[in-house]
Amino acid sequence: MSTTQQVVTQAEEELSAKPVSLWTDTRRNILRQRVAQVGLLLLGTLLTIAIAAPLIATHDPNDTAGIDEGLVTASKLGPCIHLLGCPADRPEHIFGIDRNGRDTYSRVVYGARVSLLVGIATVSFAIVVGTLLGSIAGYAGGWLDNLIMRLMDVLLAFPSLILAIAMVTVLGPGLLNATFAIGIVAIPVYARVMRASVLSIKERDFVVATRALGESSRGILLRRILPNALTPLIVVGTLGIAGAILDVAALSFLGLGAQPPLAEWGSMIGLDRNQLFSAPHLIIVPGIALSLSVLGFNLLGDGLRDALDPRLNR
Repeated sequence: MSTTQQVVTQAEEELSAKPVSLWTDTRRNILRQRVAQVGLLLLGTLLTIAIAAPLIATHDPNDTAGIDEGLVTASKLGPCIHLLGCPADRPEHIFGIDRNGRDTYSRVVYGARVSLLVGIATVSFAIVVGTLLGSIAGYAGGWLDNLIMRLMDVLLAFPSLILAIAMVTVLGPGLLNATFAIGIVAIPVYARVMRASVLSIKERDFVVATRALGESSRGILLRRILPNALTPLIVVGTLGIAGAILDVAALSFLGLGAQPPLAEWGSMIGLDRNQLFSAPHLIIVPGIALSLSVLGFNLLGDGLRDALDPRLNR
């Protein structure tokens, strides 16, 4: 076979090959990243625990049976596992019980539901509002751009956690108010990212051509610019979930977030913080769960950043 025939045959094979969709190509790039694989494994495990909490929990997370059994002081003795030699006359508690007589293992398991839900809900709210404000500011420009971004600068002028504490103090303690406050202070980050993406895309050739063909400004923004501007927002949002989980845990630790008896990792640490030396397992166990969730989202965010960057995924 001549060289010309080989070239023609190769070209025919490439044309007949099934094209790879954008989502398939992106998924392959993500799965090639080791950090993303580890992050997905951690988050998949936590998600499974959260979904299967009623099945794998050994006790009601709000049950104070330890008080009735006179075992509150036994929390300082550590976990009780019969297979590891714990006396059979003592009720089994894998991670021990807190000072209110509640099973720590069951509360950590149910706490996965609260932390994951709050983190995702907070960032989703911030992304929706930030995307709306950033896209309008970047596409409209002029005085509207200045007005929106100066409002974002005012929010960024305050430390995020301090501003969230002030807002929750005004609104009142509670997990819903804490989630709302963290979402509000996170809006400027996503608004600025979206504005920068819109500014870089709106002058590209395909947008100029669409505008020349008579497409409306709304159609250009929604169908041409936004789909191409979401990539950096996805990466920042994934990393932002880890920060939101930490911030909500910090508010709960201070008594401004989740209120008793709701099982939440930050409130669990805050409740038993005075027993760090007498019963360290009550602090270490929810602390490890909180750290693993944050680590999982950070690793996934790093993997997404590398996978979605065309300079790195080829």
